[in-house]
Amino acid sequence: MKKAICFSALALFAGNAWSAGGSPDAAQANNPLANMTAFNMQNYYIGDVSGTDKDANQFWFRYASPFSIGDSDWLLRASLPVNTYPSPPTGGHTTGVGDLNLFASWLIDTGNPAVSFGFGPQITAPTASEDAVGTGKWSAGLVNVLFNASNPKFQYGYLASWQHSFAGEDDRSNVNLATFQPFLFYQLGGGTYLRSAPIWAYNLHNDNYSVPLGLGIGQVIKSQKTVYNFFIEPQGSIADRGDGQPRWQIFAGLNLQFLN
Repeated sequence: MKKAICFSALALFAGNAWSAGGSPDAAQANNPLANMTAFNMQNYYIGDVSGTDKDANQFWFRYASPFSIGDSDWLLRASLPVNTYPSPPTGGHTTGVGDLNLFASWLIDTGNPAVSFGFGPQITAPTASEDAVGTGKWSAGLVNVLFNASNPKFQYGYLASWQHSFAGEDDRSNVNLATFQPFLFYQLGGGTYLRSAPIWAYNLHNDNYSVPLGLGIGQVIKSQKTVYNFFIEPQGSIADRGDGQPRWQIFAGLNLQFLN
């Protein structure tokens, strides 16, 4: 498997208040299970790729929409990256569309409207435009998400996922990846918040792993029926193993939520 593929796998998997007693939109803007349509544009600039002297970049388009099956409520999320990865044979970089990931999360009634909990299946399709920016494999697995906004100042949760390849190009390495993304958000008031949402990943196929930590800042602005969430979060590795891991990166984005 090419070193660059590690990045594509890592980034597969986001009563509240503006301040203590304000609008609910600021904290809800960071809820990956929010019961509303959302469109996110997120970017990872990876400044140091382990095993190389190169940088890399991932730009993600993400779309989420709620739907129902009978009496059950679900959330569907689609994620598609545009990847720029080191290309060892040429010494340069390769840019192209990566693999498409879909997951559907069943939203469990927790009895507390401030606590969201869901789980469900995921599938990744080998849609990459170049071999260097995708896995060449069909993969499937499970996703579990928790988001707790019971405290108007501090919200937390996680997104855990696992997927394993089951079909695809025979000459490409198998995918067997587990990830865990903790969420920590602290509201400063006026829609401004501190954040930490790194993705910890363990490759069960070759025992490589990446454990970054991050601290960033965000700003939520509501305009009519749209909530705009801007953020930037530098992240650095505290432990990693294997080539192709991000030693440091800058995670930034704009998340849009469309209110009913």
